[in-house]
Amino acid sequence: MSYRLGNEGVSGEPSRRQVPRLMDEVRRRIRLKHYSLRTEQAYTGWIRRFILANGRRHPRELGATDVERFLSGLAVQGGVAASTQNQALSALLFLYREVLRLDLPWMEGVVRAKRPRRLPIVLSQDEVRRLLAAMEGRPWLIASLLYGTGMRLMECLRLRVKDVDFARNEICIRDGKGGKDRRTMLPRSLHEPLMREIERARLLHARDLAEGFGEARLPHALARQYPRAGREFGWQFVFPSVNRSTDPLDGHERRHHFDDAILSRALRRARLTAGIVKPLRAHALRHSFATHLLESGYDIRTIQELLGHKDVATTQIYTHVLNRGGRGVLSPLDSPAPPRSDGMRG
Repeated sequence: MSYRLGNEGVSGEPSRRQVPRLMDEVRRRIRLKHYSLRTEQAYTGWIRRFILANGRRHPRELGATDVERFLSGLAVQGGVAASTQNQALSALLFLYREVLRLDLPWMEGVVRAKRPRRLPIVLSQDEVRRLLAAMEGRPWLIASLLYGTGMRLMECLRLRVKDVDFARNEICIRDGKGGKDRRTMLPRSLHEPLMREIERARLLHARDLAEGFGEARLPHALARQYPRAGREFGWQFVFPSVNRSTDPLDGHERRHHFDDAILSRALRRARLTAGIVKPLRAHALRHSFATHLLESGYDIRTIQELLGHKDVATTQIYTHVLNRGGRGVLSPLDSPAPPRSDGMRG
């Protein structure tokens, strides 16, 4: 059984006419529900692998035993994490419920892998300063925004010009996790570099318009409601890519946002330069933002709102890396010796 992701299709005479229509319907349903392109790529990949792992049989012919065997194979042979296993299960449940319209009894009995509860990786304020000092250019500005605002990586990369408000010192985050909008602060120290970045985006947009391009992809049905809005500067990305590329959703040539892989490489180089031994991803800057606000005495409900957490219990995990956990208890080894009574020997 192969667990290698790829672009290979499901071949063979019995399936050649059947599976392409199935995968097209999967994509149609995903786009109908406004899932992200990354979700579409992940779900179609898992569904394709599930079909291949079961001898190219149509999913209608498969059942709970086949699903559980596939998921077990991922864990045992593939050695994937619980979150990856659960993503594969979500893709298969979407296939049966949303595409095949089969609400089978066994679907409720498929057990999701239990994700281990781990503490987030948090940098100290000194480590954050050293990390940012080792970065430059657009990666530095994006990393500074992640730490200074608490945004998720893709929320920052998909930021539109119209949602940055310098007068009110705030950023409006549209369609965040769970489809929710929220507002967060705009650090004053980033005003000038962010203005320069927006001016750079303005010049790129003007050049695109002159060359017959410059139309940004609008969310959901706004393009039909406001046909010319996509050419307005306010809808352009704050961090546009250097080159235009073909939009995989409609085939139009557009300027996408900054590539997150470039930021990942820049963070790795900066981590090594700064001598930070902790493993580091962009999300660690968001964790550090929340932890440092708690250390400064800000209310956890305020931090919950800034982070966009649905439940305050999600935000409370940051209290475990403060002085309210094990570090808040004085070790008996460090405790002063208790006073001895008269006549007592040490």
